[in-house]
Amino acid sequence: MNKTTMLALTALLAVQLPVQANPARDAILAGFAAQAKAADATFTAFSAERGKRLFLDQHAGGKPKTPACTSCHSKDPLANGKTRAGKVIKPIAVSKNPARFTKVKKVAKWFRRNCKSVLGRECSAVEKGDFITYMQSQ
Repeated sequence: MNKTTMLALTALLAVQLPVQANPARDAILAGFAAQAKAADATFTAFSAERGKRLFLDQHAGGKPKTPACTSCHSKDPLANGKTRAGKVIKPIAVSKNPARFTKVKKVAKWFRRNCKSVLGRECSAVEKGDFITYMQSQ
């Protein structure tokens, strides 16, 4: 096999491999799972589908200029977003931005700020876990 073919195969495999688990992100998700279980004993698991709906749906409770996560993050989590001031936001999908959701303080800051802006309230532990689970699937 020549060098060009080998590089092409390596690139193809890299595109098809799922995102690797990240211990820091896993710990954040475990914390949200514990909070969710404490709030509702019937909680069993996070849902990428619920996370997708949270990301894509329009919400009425927040600021009129940010009725959805997609107001800033774009409808495609793999694409760059843009703040209302025009600043570029790196993709929110973990596959495009592996550092996403790995720092506790940043996760807390951005969920607090963005949930209040979009939903008009703090996100629940289930919503946060669902959202991260969806972004890990992208």
